[in-house]
Amino acid sequence: MTAKSLATLLVAGMGATFAVQASASTLGVLSAPQVTRGVNDNDRVALPGNVSPYATSENDRGAVSDSQSLEHLQLLLKRPADREAALAKFMEEQQTPGSPNYRKWITAEQFGQQYGPSQLDVDAITGWLKSHGFTVNRVYPSGMMIDFSGTAGQVRSAFNTAIHHLSVGNASHIANMSEPQIPAAFASVVQGVVSLHDFRPHTNAKPHGDYTFTSSGSTYQAVVPADLAKIYNFSPLYTAGITGTGQTIVLIEDTNVYSTADITTFRSTFGLPAATFTQVHPGSCTNPGVVTGNDGEAELDVEWAGAAAPGAALELASCADTSTTFGGLIAIQNLINASGTPPSIMSVSYGECEAENGATANAAYISTYQQAAAEGVSVYVSSGDEGAASCDANQTKATHGIAVSGFASTPYNVAVGGTDFGDTYAGTNSTYWSSTNGSTYGSALSYIPEIPWNDSCASVLISTKSGYSTPYGTSGFCNSATGKAYYLTTASGSGGPSGCASGKASTTGVVSGTCKGTAKPSWQSGFLGNPADGVRDIPDVSLFAANGVWGHYYVYCYSNTAGGGVACTGAPSAWAGAGGTSFAAPIMAGIQALVNQKIGASVGNPNPTLYSLAKTEYGSSGSTSCNSSNGNGVGGSCIFYDVTQGDIDVNCTGTHSCYRPSGTNGVLSTSTSSYAKAYGTGTGWDFATGIGTVNAANLVNAWP
Repeated sequence: MTAKSLATLLVAGMGATFAVQASASTLGVLSAPQVTRGVNDNDRVALPGNVSPYATSENDRGAVSDSQSLEHLQLLLKRPADREAALAKFMEEQQTPGSPNYRKWITAEQFGQQYGPSQLDVDAITGWLKSHGFTVNRVYPSGMMIDFSGTAGQVRSAFNTAIHHLSVGNASHIANMSEPQIPAAFASVVQGVVSLHDFRPHTNAKPHGDYTFTSSGSTYQAVVPADLAKIYNFSPLYTAGITGTGQTIVLIEDTNVYSTADITTFRSTFGLPAATFTQVHPGSCTNPGVVTGNDGEAELDVEWAGAAAPGAALELASCADTSTTFGGLIAIQNLINASGTPPSIMSVSYGECEAENGATANAAYISTYQQAAAEGVSVYVSSGDEGAASCDANQTKATHGIAVSGFASTPYNVAVGGTDFGDTYAGTNSTYWSSTNGSTYGSALSYIPEIPWNDSCASVLISTKSGYSTPYGTSGFCNSATGKAYYLTTASGSGGPSGCASGKASTTGVVSGTCKGTAKPSWQSGFLGNPADGVRDIPDVSLFAANGVWGHYYVYCYSNTAGGGVACTGAPSAWAGAGGTSFAAPIMAGIQALVNQKIGASVGNPNPTLYSLAKTEYGSSGSTSCNSSNGNGVGGSCIFYDVTQGDIDVNCTGTHSCYRPSGTNGVLSTSTSSYAKAYGTGTGWDFATGIGTVNAANLVNAWP
């Protein structure tokens, strides 16, 4: 079929036929049209993997009114295979020194014109949406996303799925009860509706908790900015004037901060210069105001990104959640599709496991981060706070097996995991912490040996320190009185293989059925310690993220008592304390700001460079001098610290990846018949901490 004959497409729907006429100015497109036949609503295909696991008959409370408004729905498109291959080649050249396209970033308009679907296809799809009564709010310049609004009745008519009321954990929700469907003529160009429910991703922060060890006291060494600078060697950069000046770090949220005064107090108390801080709502999206609880996430993101890069401008970009779409995703899309140059660094501290996020939502994050990277944006995402059990976030036990966050498992972002300090386990607190604080409350004396952050009884280190030979079994720590009283939790730094980025789980919330993981990127393949599993593995790097299980956690200023905060008065020891990879991701974003200032450029996806530098350091057998367990004896030239002691294993019940030879509580394992913990540390890359943690000055100075 010729371009001329495709200019007018007949679309059959609702008993009527109408024409979609492409404008003359859009016919000279690079992508060949993929909609090559009439569009018939009676000839449909389903989009698998797009029903919330909570949309069950037990939770169903009946259909919503047909008139219920659904704002800012998003239809994700697919580009032709040849354009996808061309984009992949171009993005590889963007990261290849010596290539004419090295660090040649493109605009959203160029991205759409060169690598988007045909405008003819876009026109056909928008025409079909309008035929069902939807308002098309915007077609993004990338050509990959259509923002539209309508009603539940229009969704039922167009996508053949009903929106129902649900009751889940005494909270009311809405969700589609069956897989959405589209006309078969659109199958090659439509990925799906990003979301048709109002279940939100979770933040990746954990409040400071009180823990009891039979062999430890009650002393805590909380981490403040001065400690961060000492432990991870920021100070030489600051002395050289590399503080992030001229750079902007964008923190992605669905809320505003509770109080800008909290940020001012944090910075003045800890000796940081006054912040250049703004709150924006990209694309004139709806201002979310203050969302209690998430506002604490926003404040810690801003405060600790600025602690790492005190000279950088800090921009909180937030959009209100709609009835179906996470406001943070809207904010990112509006930023990277705006005219002009997008901000070069973004940090995301939210997550949702792949199997619950759904195939189209996972594809939306892949597509969005891909566009960001092509435009030169570095995206840092917290890996999660639930070990290798991301479908059991914020639970006391894992029941859904091994899973990772779809927010973090794309090939186009840096997934940031979490560590703890190993001095308490080793009994060497006095070696690494001064008994008195400095003028800005710092007390760390040097780099400190690290272990993975893990609060669970399944942790071998906690189990051993508590006097148990194993964490599992009737006589194991997870089935002891102390283990059950204090340590039944999934709270832990997250890592694991991508398992359900596409396809549909046959068991709700479990990697099963037709689930498939995102393919392994070339820069991760063959790296020392990284398995030949064919899929994207996370995390990439890690930083301290613990919430106090070994006596260490972060201090931040968050004064909203309704959200669990406290007044930021007196010594910081009385302020709010927490951990989580929510801290690690914005700190790594801050380090990227130091890199960008030093080299005078933005770098797009940092992972190819991070892995290249680490490959040089670790080689084929690892680096003895850069082993984190050396502590203050670690080599002075190390860019990365290889964490080799401990694990992120969490307790579990049930039959999904749970080793439970006896007793009520088992441990997450890659085998149900033997103990193969998910996951431990090792030489080089591992699922517990990725490449490891970083020496900030050495990383910045080594960046090409």
